[in-house]
Amino acid sequence: MVSAGEISGDMHAAAVLKKVKEVNDSIQIFGMGSTALKEIGAEILIDPTKISTIGYIEALKNLKTHFKHLRQMKKLLRERKPDLVFLVDYSAFNMKLAKACSQEGIKAVNYFPPSAWVYNKRRASKMASYGTHIAAVFPMERDVYRQAGAEVTFVGHPLVDIVEVEKSEAEIKKDLKIDHQKPIITLFPGSRRGEIESLLPEMLKAVRKIKAKKPELEFLLSAADGIELEYLNSFINKFDLELKIIQKNNYQLMQISEFIISASGTTTLEASILNTPQIICYQAALTTYLLAKYLFKVQFVGLPNIIAGAEVVPELLQNDFEAEKIAELSLNWLNNKEELKKIKKELQTVRHKLGGGGAVKKTADLLLREGGLKNRG
Repeated sequence: MVSAGEISGDMHAAAVLKKVKEVNDSIQIFGMGSTALKEIGAEILIDPTKISTIGYIEALKNLKTHFKHLRQMKKLLRERKPDLVFLVDYSAFNMKLAKACSQEGIKAVNYFPPSAWVYNKRRASKMASYGTHIAAVFPMERDVYRQAGAEVTFVGHPLVDIVEVEKSEAEIKKDLKIDHQKPIITLFPGSRRGEIESLLPEMLKAVRKIKAKKPELEFLLSAADGIELEYLNSFINKFDLELKIIQKNNYQLMQISEFIISASGTTTLEASILNTPQIICYQAALTTYLLAKYLFKVQFVGLPNIIAGAEVVPELLQNDFEAEKIAELSLNWLNNKEELKKIKKELQTVRHKLGGGGAVKKTADLLLREGGLKNRG
């Protein structure tokens, strides 16, 4: 049985379970997920991806639906008694499901477990008490769960295998019809409309300020899957800017950029793996931010900084996220390339900490072992 509640979790779960089925194609997969899991033949009975949100307070709006889904999953657990439950991300929900697995005497493996290394280490102790086996993707995740007494296998992060660019900078610029002589900076304003609406206008103000000082620069805008070009152009047109929008070429854009200006999230980790400097931008509902900062005492928001345990790349959060500061940082880097070299060197350490690759296969092997599924079927 699989439990994945967001698009990214659905994709990570599908990648692992595809490997599992390559070893034993008689395994039946059912539960909660979305398109990627359906494509590998999983029986998806609940698809909660349309109600995914950012932040604690925002998630409360769909609380009734979340509890309905939890009741359905617990019922499936009791009725179908799977050999193993694969919990992927979706922390608050999957913690409750992990407890139900423990009560039913059913083994569970948690991939992308609750971020107890960021805040609330008690969550690691709870997962340990449920007997959930943790497939750790981050080194600090491995450490905090082991300290809590959980059984942990460090598999590393799957992005290490996924994030790569085979073409040269010249080839990429030619393919994308970009002037090979112009330095590039790319904007990554996020993958959700709410995120884009809070970040992109200020990013575009910064572009205008930077271009005034450095007219030779070319700015590009990365369009996330599912975000319409017309929607993004509606922002660009307000600022009277010429900005080329590029779809489905994120890694190539990172590779050719002097640096990127990005929403906080997976993009920042992908850029780190490619050794691309970045300015991390973040704005959330004030209540969400205050909870993270003061109640949970979160030191960093950006994954590269969390993994490094230090501010490797700058973070512009809440009131600090303004065009003037983005422009100031950008111009400083453009005028001082030594600073960019230093950041690139520190990002190599971040990549090293993510493991040596093979996370998907290691996780699939763990599921086969834990479920006793390797030699059956």
